[in-house]
Amino acid sequence: MKPERILILFYLASYFRVTRGQSFFDFIRNYGQPSNNIPSGNKAETPTYDFIVVGAGSAGSVIANRLSENRKWKVLLLEAGKATNILNDIPVFVSYFQMTDYNWGYKVEPQKNACLGMHNRQCSWPRGKALGGTSTLNYMVHTRGGKLDFDNWAAMGNEGWSYEDLLPYFKKSERFNIPLLNNSTWHNREGNLCVEYVPYRTPLSKAFLQAGKEMGYDIVDYNGEDQIGFSYIQVNMDKGTRCSAAKAYLRVQRSNLDVMTGARVTKVLVDENNRAYGVEYVRDKQWHRVRCSKEVILSAGTIDSAKLLMLSGIGPRDHLEELGIKVVKDLKVGYNLYEHIGFLGLTFMVNQSVTLLQKSLVRPNVLLNYVVRQNGPGTIPGGIEALAFIRSKYVLDERPDLELVFASGSLHSDNGITATRALGITEEIYDAVYRPIENQDAWSIWPVIQNPRSIGRLKLKSKNPFHWPVMEPNFFDHPADLEILLEGVKLAIKVSQTRPFQVYGTRLHNLKIPGCRSFKFASDDYWRCAIKHLTAVSNHEIGTAKMGPISDPDAVVDPQLKVHGIAGLRVVDASIMPSMPTGHVNAQIYMIGEKAADMIKRTWRKR
Repeated sequence: MKPERILILFYLASYFRVTRGQSFFDFIRNYGQPSNNIPSGNKAETPTYDFIVVGAGSAGSVIANRLSENRKWKVLLLEAGKATNILNDIPVFVSYFQMTDYNWGYKVEPQKNACLGMHNRQCSWPRGKALGGTSTLNYMVHTRGGKLDFDNWAAMGNEGWSYEDLLPYFKKSERFNIPLLNNSTWHNREGNLCVEYVPYRTPLSKAFLQAGKEMGYDIVDYNGEDQIGFSYIQVNMDKGTRCSAAKAYLRVQRSNLDVMTGARVTKVLVDENNRAYGVEYVRDKQWHRVRCSKEVILSAGTIDSAKLLMLSGIGPRDHLEELGIKVVKDLKVGYNLYEHIGFLGLTFMVNQSVTLLQKSLVRPNVLLNYVVRQNGPGTIPGGIEALAFIRSKYVLDERPDLELVFASGSLHSDNGITATRALGITEEIYDAVYRPIENQDAWSIWPVIQNPRSIGRLKLKSKNPFHWPVMEPNFFDHPADLEILLEGVKLAIKVSQTRPFQVYGTRLHNLKIPGCRSFKFASDDYWRCAIKHLTAVSNHEIGTAKMGPISDPDAVVDPQLKVHGIAGLRVVDASIMPSMPTGHVNAQIYMIGEKAADMIKRTWRKR
């Protein structure tokens, strides 16, 4: 057995001697060995770089890789976090990593109409703080979005951002390894980012696809010609292990690429001519400045890129002046904040041992199968196995407005050790609804709205760069979002009533959520109340540095991703998305990175 696999087995054994408490999370944080060969340094090697990239997530890793392909350019990649460890490779551990300091730990502001079943009415918004960014702790689901999503971006005045323009970049990023779907029109086998099926499936995942067929839906490649239908999930996985942005793009040995971890950028430096010329960062409690001759590229994500812009004086004039920040450029930074939201509370009991329970994962043969073959239940990311994109009766155009995410487990499946804690669900709800069914087999469907109409805003709490920003998503501010999710609940229940699921004696778990007991169980009003209590966030926040032409008063960056009115500064991450695309957004962030790298190369090739 390879030494690294012996280490994994040791880690797994250590974990399964822990039932509750923080000791396993401390073990992950303090003793895990690095799982990658990514070179990183302790200091900037030169006083001036050609390019400085802020954030080593899904976009920043792409940018750093592609720009350093030009050996004449010196590139510095700054990341506030550190390298992940071997345990991060194991997909089933996703919720554990969300409870360590690999996660920024963000929470939204207390909500009026959502997150009512979470502590202080605050949903968690996990964001990766590591080489690889959020791709190190997400569920790895790889979805591109639909043609109309991007054609709409182009119609807003964003030339070069239609689906036809972007498909080559989706393909460029991926190393597609699903032989049954390997159509060269849609897929590429030579890219950096691994895209595969999960190697292990429970019988219930097959039942989910069969249920879709019984309901009249096709089994589709949702990253191909048509999204509407049922599918096994396509994931960023390399033969049963997580394929993060860092593993895909940063395992390069280039003398012109410096990667610095533990470097928290606090400000973009802008001169009197409104040109970005470097950044300020803190590392080991020491303040530093580093310069660049060409561009600063912010790839810190929807939350932190917007935060950095505003800390640097680029943002709404009234907000910055209120905080005593000198205004460099008055732009609508922090507006246009969207998120895919859903419902966590649909649980379906079954009468056979076919789901992912804690007790089944601890069996020695299961552990050995993962360590030796990277197969078995340990390869399933948080229990998610399949999904469906469908249209509700409220749909506005040809795009699906609902996603049904199938999981071969429920909030009780780990006996309350991680999932409920990571989500911030109150003990009152867990004890009333889920503790009574611990160690019993059950599965879930999470309905998720795809074209949300509620719009949020991100603001600074103060001019202190170490303070969290104020994240106000205004979940369910628009009443249509709640009604679409109610329709999703009803469709999910219909899925459970099909013959493929009735074979397993499927029945809806009917213990009421505290706070909704005044309503008749399964009535529309009960489900509306339940959705508000057990709100699911997808960690797909987008839009706070909206892309648009100079004629768009709400735009922060132009279609070249250059910040309006500031030379030498671009934003390259999900914050530039002008509207919410369909599906999970991580594949689209890789695409944005690939396209931006080409645009930057074209800009400087001419000079």
